[in-house]
Parts: sequence; C-alpha cells; structure tokens
Amino acid sequence: MRRVPTRNPRTGALDYELVAQDAAEVSACATQLRMAQPGWQARPLAERLELLDAWGRDIAGSRELLEALVDDTGRLPISQAELRVAEVLVPRWRKDAPALLDENGERPSSAEGILVSRQLVPYPLVGFITPWNSPLGLSLIDSIPALVAGCAALVKPSEVTPRFIEPLRSVTARHPEVAGVFALASGDGATGEAVIDAVDAVCFTGSVATGRRVAQRAAGRLIPAFLELGGKDPAIVLVGADLDRAVPGLLWGAVNNTGQLCHSIERIYVHRSLMEPFLGQLVAQAGAVKLARPTLQDGPVGPIIFERQAKIIAAHLQDALAQGARILAGGPPELDGGWWMRPTVVVDVNHRMRLMREETFGPILPVMPFDTPEEAIALANDTNFGLSACVWGPEPEARRIARALNAGGISINDVSLSAVTLEGEKMAFGESGLGGSRMGATSILRFVRRKALLCSRGTGPDPWWFQPQDFAEAG
Repeated sequence: MRRVPTRNPRTGALDYELVAQDAAEVSACATQLRMAQPGWQARPLAERLELLDAWGRDIAGSRELLEALVDDTGRLPISQAELRVAEVLVPRWRKDAPALLDENGERPSSAEGILVSRQLVPYPLVGFITPWNSPLGLSLIDSIPALVAGCAALVKPSEVTPRFIEPLRSVTARHPEVAGVFALASGDGATGEAVIDAVDAVCFTGSVATGRRVAQRAAGRLIPAFLELGGKDPAIVLVGADLDRAVPGLLWGAVNNTGQLCHSIERIYVHRSLMEPFLGQLVAQAGAVKLARPTLQDGPVGPIIFERQAKIIAAHLQDALAQGARILAGGPPELDGGWWMRPTVVVDVNHRMRLMREETFGPILPVMPFDTPEEAIALANDTNFGLSACVWGPEPEARRIARALNAGGISINDVSLSAVTLEGEKMAFGESGLGGSRMGATSILRFVRRKALLCSRGTGPDPWWFQPQDFAEAG
C-alpha cells in the first residue's frame, strides 16, 4: 500500500495521507463499473436523471464534504459554490438531454429509397482525471453528463487535494444505483495512467505538459481524449469602456480563487489614453482586497493551494522585475504557514517576459498599453494558448474585436462568462485543449458513439448493383 503525503494549503503542514490505488486495484474497480453499466444504460433516461438528481442534492447538502473541500483548498465561498454545482447540473441536463439523446425519427438520404436514422451508444466506461484548483466541481462537470448519457464514470482527482474523496464516496454509497456506475480512484500520476489504460474514453483537465502525456497514452490505445488545458487569458479595454465596471470585473476575473482558474485573466491591454485612470482605480481596489487570513472569514483571497505553483508565480514575477517591470500593488508570494499572495498589479511589462507568455495561475494583473485596436488584437493573439478572453468597450467595436481573437470563449463587457453560463458551446484554440466542447448542449454527445441505421425501401436491384450485362453468359 503506497501512501502519498498531502500538504495543508493554509498551514503548510503535511497533515493527511492519500492511499494510492495501484493498477490492479484500478482495473478491478473498472471491471465492477463495466458490469453495472449495461443495467444503467437500460434504465429510461428520466429514471437516470431522477437518481442523479437525488445524488446531486445529497452532495450539495453534505457538511462533511464541504469541510473536506475547505481543508483541501483553504477557501470557503468557492468550496460552497462547488457543492452547488452538483445541484444545478442535473436540472440542466433534464432540460436538454431528452432532445439531444433522442433516437426517434428518420429522414430520406441523398440516395433514393434510403432512410437514415441514428442510434447513440454510450462509451461503457469513461475516465476523468481532474485538477486541484476546483476538485469537486471539475470532478462533476463532465462525469454527470456522461452518467446521464448512460456511461459509467471513473474519476481520478488530483493528489494535491484528496481529502474530499472519502466524503464523496460516503455520499455516493447512499445511492446504490449511482454507486454502481460512479467510482473514485485515489492516487497520483501512476494511478491516472492506470485509469487511462482501463477506460474507453478519457477527459482530462490540467496543465499542457500533463495533457500531452494523457493524449499520447490515450492515442496508444486508440481511445478519444477530451482535454481542457491551460490559458493565458487576455483582456482588452477600449476607448469608451465603462471603467467603473471594467476595473472591478477584471480584478475579480484575475483574483477569484487566488487566480487559480484556467479562465483567470492573466494579461490586460488598456488603450493608452485610459492607462492613468484605469491604473488609479485598479491599484486602489486591488490594495483593498483582503486575504482569508488568519480565518476563512477575513477576506475572499485564499492561499495558493499547490506549493509548486507558488514557486512558479514567484519565478514569473522575478523574471518580469529583472526586465524592468514595476509592482504598483501587492507583491511576491508570502510564506506564512501556507503560501499567500495579495492581488498584484504590474506595469512596464512586455511579451519577452514569462509573466506575459506562460500560464502563471496566480493573482497577478500585468497591464500593458496599446494604441490601436489592431495592435490590441495582435497582442492578445500573440500566445500559444486560446482558452478564453474578454473585451470591454462600446458593444459594436467590442464584438468586432471579439470575433478577431483566437480563443474559445469571449466575454463582452464582462469576464469569465464561459464559466458562469453552461450554454456557450466553445472549443479551445492552440495549446489550451483538444476535443469537443465541455460547455453547450451538445457537450453530452462527447460520451456517445453515433451509429447510422440505413434502411432501404427498394423492391428490386439498386442501380449501383451489378447490372445484367455485367454477368457473363453461361458457356
């Protein structure tokens, strides 16, 4: 039995041990899920939704699960929001899934006399490898639609935030029909590899480097991999933007969850004529945001969850300062038990700096001026990433610029709307991901294989068959 020590993000203490499942244990779990999946698939969709709805409401009301999430991440409001995800996802699919998964109806094909209908066959077992920044929410956002579609689900959460696993198992055990087709595999990278080797499709959320390894391993087995990876999300502030709205919006978009979100704003481009008033408001507001220290209730900004990320943030900031950048508010990560960082505004930045090119994943707001909209577009698109972005300004011009940005979800006069609304179907650009959209109604179709049923109503030979003249006469 292999144990993995786990650090408390608020105190820095190694106060928890994760028991890592080996490949044999993962394989045995996968076998049990596969045995239960046909019965789950055979249930009417309405029945699956009812069972999942009861499970989701139980998750949302679990005090033990909330306490474990708080211990895992060191923050309270976002942990509470993660619990609510379980309540809202099933009603969303109750509305959309019946039409999307409907197999009724035939249509004529381009070939005369041929009717086309479809069958949707769920992947028997889908694996989900999920990250530490939103451990419960990102374990459910993909696995719930897979369960709705009729799949079984095997989730491998991050070893950085494993405390919620046992409470979630306990809640799930109270719902035996769901427990038959939903399981959690605890462990580190080796356990994740075993999950990929045991499933029929895999969803991964995390870093680009790990996503490449997931994709390569999945490709070796010829199974689909759906990847949502990193981002370096830009914001553009145009002449005519409402700064009283844009500044607090961008501050929240960069600092929410201590900047530990793939859709966090990591680059801000402001028209040169607006730099002085924009920075005046931003510095004042950033300096007023409080840390959730010493208690959870003291402020909205929790600790940096993963110690390795604190060192990456510090390195990006130091590199920028060495090249001439200046800090106007905040400062480097601070070690006080765990790692903490105040909202940090940085100016005099350029695209030679790691801070403007690599995913930082921290509460830093680098601000850079531009002179023309075309320059802003070029700066925003000067990246290997393309997850999301936002544009602030008069709507017609903001919409024009949004259409020119190479990113999957663009918020106009707002920020991170692709995470707030579930309806916007989007795909990642560049190194930010691979595969179908996680959002939008059709995202559930990632978890089914489509069969075409082609029915002929012909009564004689089809015109493309061999014709009488094609047969040799008997000698």
